[in-house]
Amino acid sequence: MTTQNWPVEKLRMTSPDVTAANIDKLAELFPYVVTESVDADGNPKKAIDFDLLRQELSGHVVEGPQERYQLDWPGKRAAAFVANAPIAKTLRPVRVESVDFDTTKNLFIEGDNLEALKLLQESYLGKVKLIYIDPPYNTGNDFVYKDEFAESTAEYLIRSGQTDNSGTQLSANMESSGRFHSDWLSMIYPRLKLARNLLTDDGVIIASIDDTEVSSLREVMDFTFGKQNYIATVVWQGGRKNDSRYVSVGHDYLLIYARNENRLQEQGTRWRERKVGVDDALEAARSAWETSRYDAEIATQTYRGWLSNKTGITPAVSRFKNIDNSGRVYNSDKDLGWPGGGGPRFEVLHPVTGKPVSIPSTGWRFTETSMKEQIEAGLVEFGADERKIPRGKTFLDELDEQVAESIFTQIRTTASQRLTQLIGPGVFDYPKDEYVLARWFDLVTKSDPNAIILDFFAGSGSSAHAVLHLNSLDGGTRKFIAAQINEETPIKSPARAAGFENIAQITRERIRQAGLKLRDEAGLEGDNLDIGFRALKIDSTNMADVLRTPDETEQLTLGDLESSVKPDRSGEDLLFQVMLDWGLELTMPIAVEKIDEREVFVVEDGALIACFDAGISPELVRIIAKREPLRAVFRDSSFASDDDRINAEQVFREVSPATDVKAI
Repeated sequence: MTTQNWPVEKLRMTSPDVTAANIDKLAELFPYVVTESVDADGNPKKAIDFDLLRQELSGHVVEGPQERYQLDWPGKRAAAFVANAPIAKTLRPVRVESVDFDTTKNLFIEGDNLEALKLLQESYLGKVKLIYIDPPYNTGNDFVYKDEFAESTAEYLIRSGQTDNSGTQLSANMESSGRFHSDWLSMIYPRLKLARNLLTDDGVIIASIDDTEVSSLREVMDFTFGKQNYIATVVWQGGRKNDSRYVSVGHDYLLIYARNENRLQEQGTRWRERKVGVDDALEAARSAWETSRYDAEIATQTYRGWLSNKTGITPAVSRFKNIDNSGRVYNSDKDLGWPGGGGPRFEVLHPVTGKPVSIPSTGWRFTETSMKEQIEAGLVEFGADERKIPRGKTFLDELDEQVAESIFTQIRTTASQRLTQLIGPGVFDYPKDEYVLARWFDLVTKSDPNAIILDFFAGSGSSAHAVLHLNSLDGGTRKFIAAQINEETPIKSPARAAGFENIAQITRERIRQAGLKLRDEAGLEGDNLDIGFRALKIDSTNMADVLRTPDETEQLTLGDLESSVKPDRSGEDLLFQVMLDWGLELTMPIAVEKIDEREVFVVEDGALIACFDAGISPELVRIIAKREPLRAVFRDSSFASDDDRINAEQVFREVSPATDVKAI
């Protein structure tokens, strides 16, 4: 039998080539700087004429030894290469590790987060509202991802899975290493570079870090996201260290950057949160008003008694001590004088004595007409007599929100205690507090409760837990993507004793248990809470290595040579690689149907229809074409003959010409 090429385009089946994508972006801005060259195999490829690009940017180019401000470190070039190089990897679904696989919109990815970020580049490009990361703090004992930054291009392609000799390594970045900080920068930079692509234009990234690398992280984030997009450095005081030699350093930092801070300003974005205790205070005031039979004086006395005995109420709330004749909680702290002086001066009569009250030295804030309206609306409080200058009222229910402060305290041990209750003692040291994370997630996503939140250093799963917790509080449908490498737990450790062989297992179990607890606490409303996740694992490509030596070829059958898919890969494995290649979100609903005795995958009601079974008949092709899917994909070796391949293409041209048909 002769072999003829499948007439439709084949899917790439690798992660995107970021360098090629950058060339395309330059081509949109400066089409005349794009030229052609040839690769190592003599095939034509796009290239950039830097002489022409220099002319276009004349006067703004810094070259050679010319001094300029920049962030640099040994290994920076190699780190940038690592970020741009495509990898022959895929994400394989693991139903047995998943929760609510068929309905959930959440993802958990096990594997190297650098590879995860590369694989997500097309499916989640510009779709992630918030990224939170808690990277290794580089204390000298942390295990960090070893990306082999000094290796050649060929060596990287081997290590990243483009041949069978691949594997992810971990190395202890000890202080004795001459590349102590450089290694850490080379680890974090390519991940931040790829992560930036995933953010929405109004997206935000929050990174936890300690004193060891805070200055380095600030610089690399300035470099990656732009100084103009820096928002704040928040100090999280988490405890005291009384055994410290000089100063108790018990704080971490949250570095916050926007993808495009100008966009946030254009949208009028303001981050606000409920004042601590405000809801309790408003409820206590309502109760006092009703039990007093709507007597403002008695209600105020009752309410002040409640305030004096209540703990956990901040001054921002407790300064509102009065209840007025409408039952609203207020404080008479508003200056009615004209700011800076020169305000209007007119008589205002005291409601009891009937005499003119004292006028502020700067004049009144309002005109005479406006002042009368304020008094009639009950927004002005007078003193016992006319000698006291009246004050304006501010109401708690109108000032129930506040801007977040850049310093806050939350003791870390409480998060550890809650984690112990979920998955056992000593399983994971120093987990981040899910309630603190939920607070910051709420600030960023309040206007977008359907946001996607990504954490590619998932650790114990605190960020995923925070997303579920926040959704349970406000009814939002935020989605999480959590990625965690399968770093082994120490053999003699509580985690290993509890049955956790690696950190990824801990992460998944924490999310499972947290979801069950939240659903149980929510009661009937918990049925609408998405507590699931699709578990995926990074693996080598589904495609087999078809390059053989003559001796190897003699030992293989013709069928072995024809098949381009590894024998241990399922149809669902192939489907997810196709979804990645086509840039489809990995949580799209998937229906599995039997058509003409073949397994057919239908993704989101026809966004994609795929069949990878052998022996595809013309009838099956026509049935799929009649559904007019946006995309269709087949396995090229599934057709009985070359004629069947060609006929399949012809059927789609006639029946569903808009369908994008490809093969693997």
